[in-house]
Formats: sequence, C-alpha cells, structure tokens
Amino acid sequence: MRSESRAIRIGRYVMAAVAVVFGLMTLREGGAVLFGSDGARQAAGDYVGFVVWFNFLAGFAYVVAGLGFALRWKWSRWLAVVIAAGSAIVFGIFALHIMQGGAYETRTVAAMTFRTLLWAALAGGAFFLARTPRSPRGIRPTGEPEGANTPSRV
Repeated sequence: MRSESRAIRIGRYVMAAVAVVFGLMTLREGGAVLFGSDGARQAAGDYVGFVVWFNFLAGFAYVVAGLGFALRWKWSRWLAVVIAAGSAIVFGIFALHIMQGGAYETRTVAAMTFRTLLWAALAGGAFFLARTPRSPRGIRPTGEPEGANTPSRV
C-alpha cells in the first residue's frame, strides 16, 4: 500500500466524518418520522413516504461509506457513487410525484438537492483522493530525466 500525504489523509478523514455524521443525522430524523410519535409525523408536514424510507435506509449506507473512507476500503468510493445515483433517481421520482400534483414540503426539494450534490461531491472526492500519483512523462521518480546516468544502447 502506498503512503499518502498528510493533505490526502486529512481530506479522507473529513469526508469520512461528513458521511458518518450525515448518516447518523439522517437515521435519527428519518427514524423519528417513520417510527416516532404522531407529533413527529405532524411536524414533518406533507412528507413523501418513499423519499423518507429511501433516505432512512440510505443513512445506513452513509455510515458504512464513511467508515470505508476512513479505513481506505476501495469499494467505499463505489458505494458513494451508488448512493449519489440512488439519490438522483429518487429525486427524479420525487419530481414526478410533484408534477402529478402530489403533496410535498418545499424543504424536501432542498434536502434532496443537498443530498444528491453532497454524495456526488463525496464520490468525486473519494476517487480524487484515491488516484495514484503520476510523474510527468520522461521524469523518473528520482527526479532525473530518462536516459540520465544510464548506459546507452548501441
């Protein structure tokens, strides 16, 4: 396993913390609406059931992806892609629900926009941080140009 720079390590841990904290918050809020009191459901207003269920279940994936970021599990970046894609798909279905005249809360539109963009950014960040450092063409890792201090081939 290659060593990573301090900046990459910090970035990885920040992404992990964001994913885990966001996942735990999602589980708490979604769980309150789904399994809480009638007061919690009334406070949620015109919530859309499939959106709340998706977000609640995705909260578990958020936590797992965050742990994966922290522990450098390679598949965690693909999990982030799946979460982003799933959020975008549910957001699209939610948009159809709205266009068909279904009841909804405006804050759900903002929340789904935020979720989708956040996970797209986390997925992109995970791939960015996982990239292997490449040296410019013609430069050895030692910093010498190719051909320097090497016997010529005749």
